[in-house]
Amino acid sequence: MNISIVIPLLNEEESLPELCNWIHSVVAQHGFSYEVLLIDDGSTDNSWNTIQSIAANNSHIKGIKFQRNYGKSAALNEGFKAAQGDVIITMDADMQDSPDEIPALYKMIIDEGYDMVSGWKKKRYDNTLTKNIPSKLFNAVARASSGIQLHDFNCGLKAYRKKLVKCIEVFGEMHRYIPVLAKWSGFRKIGEKVVEHRPRKYGTSKFGWSRFINGFLDLGTIMFLGKFGKKPMQFFGLYGTLSFLIGFLTSIYLIVSKFLNPEIGLTNKPFFYIALVTMIIGMQLFLTGFIAELIARNATERNVYLIEEKLGLPA
Repeated sequence: MNISIVIPLLNEEESLPELCNWIHSVVAQHGFSYEVLLIDDGSTDNSWNTIQSIAANNSHIKGIKFQRNYGKSAALNEGFKAAQGDVIITMDADMQDSPDEIPALYKMIIDEGYDMVSGWKKKRYDNTLTKNIPSKLFNAVARASSGIQLHDFNCGLKAYRKKLVKCIEVFGEMHRYIPVLAKWSGFRKIGEKVVEHRPRKYGTSKFGWSRFINGFLDLGTIMFLGKFGKKPMQFFGLYGTLSFLIGFLTSIYLIVSKFLNPEIGLTNKPFFYIALVTMIIGMQLFLTGFIAELIARNATERNVYLIEEKLGLPA
């Protein structure tokens, strides 16, 4: 199979028929063998019924329905597990991503040898104040932190080599940082393509301000996991040891001062409390490192989702 198209969705019943028809038209024109994986992330409208109706008339359409809303990362992760194509392309279901970009993205992976290609919506139709400006700030921080020179980390339109999506785990809200996950997994050839951003035709935006707060927190998480996910003691042990040494050496200084001048009141000195607190913090960090090592070595599968139903896929 040439292409698997993974589409996470939440309450997008209006756009699905038109989107699937458009995709079919594009891939049929270029002679691709393909599948479309529609991941219903706990929709409360008739999205799943619409998926079933479309699949009844098109064997290329497959679906996964979550019991409840788990988030975009969970939907992508399940889609990546099920995908069979040599190239996996992700896009949003709201039709702001154009299926006409599929052939060019496929070519960049197969012919130009990219491991991953991220879309860049250079011209957007979103509200500049509430979305574009925060997005530019977020992407600038992500570029500086990760060293990956992409203009739009959060663009839903991306293409991947099959090997890449089978090697990474997307959890929490880490869908924004799949390029970083790919880099940490050893996939270095990450490209970018300017793609069309279309005005919203159906439904309402799922955008919220919490997305940016969570985005920056997740960036810290992904950078930490990339460096210390398999060796947490190197982080907690280092800072725990430094903190304990600062407190211990301060305590030695205070004890020696007390012997030299017995009239000094130790509890009246700020250094006494600094020494006490830093030693306690140091011990806590060190113990946290031990616990983190135990968790890292005994963690079971992180992504466990309650899937209510599958369509066209193995049970």
